[in-house]
Amino acid sequence: MSLTGIKGKIALVTGAAQGIGAAVARTLAEHGAVIAAIDKDGQGVERIVQELRNAGYHGQAYPADVADPAAIEQVVDAIERELGSIGILANVAGVLRMGYIDSLSDADWRTTFDVNTNGVFYVSRAVAQRMIPRQSGAIVTVGSNASGVPRMQMAAYAASKAASAMFTKCLGLELARHNIRCNIVSPGSTDTAMQRQLWRDESGADGVILGSLPDYRAGIPLRKLASPRDIADAAAFLVSDQAGHITMHDLCVDGGATLGI
Repeated sequence: MSLTGIKGKIALVTGAAQGIGAAVARTLAEHGAVIAAIDKDGQGVERIVQELRNAGYHGQAYPADVADPAAIEQVVDAIERELGSIGILANVAGVLRMGYIDSLSDADWRTTFDVNTNGVFYVSRAVAQRMIPRQSGAIVTVGSNASGVPRMQMAAYAASKAASAMFTKCLGLELARHNIRCNIVSPGSTDTAMQRQLWRDESGADGVILGSLPDYRAGIPLRKLASPRDIADAAAFLVSDQAGHITMHDLCVDGGATLGI
């Protein structure tokens, strides 16, 4: 299926320096979007933008921390001034801090929510304020299948993703009258640096696919990890014309790991 409604639009992508964020930036660029790439990793986001340019696509890097509301306001202003009106927002920036609840540090809890939840709010608010007068736009938030299924040592991550998912649905409800759609893509285990940090060795993927009864974790029925492109394709669909009557939807892309819950 050829996706329409993306070509020529300014697409702001957070967390664009690596992993799913970089894949979303590449995929939207391939569909003709002009990419405004945001990431705290300045060198990483510049590298991704240069990669896009080398491939003949258009983009600009904007190093910024999504957890800093003042910085986000400044960056969104700069994007609209330098590139044009933002038509697409992809909230992808995220962090993972593991630990049992009884030993989880205040700093890890705060950092997780600062990026995964507060960052989605700050960026979405800034972009929505500018989309509303134009009466158009599409927003997608990359959540997690952990937002609906408890995970061992992932309380902060799961709770923050559940919060950002419900925030995005509420945002979609409020913005529907302005012809702005807001949806969520919830990945399962995806082959990224974040996923690989959980592995002890290169056979780590096998354990994820098989699951772990002691950790109360089902395996992946499709017998494979997602690729970042799998998630990016879902995000691209949700911001395209082909999803023009879809809003407040949470699309789970996890190979069946949560058994359709």
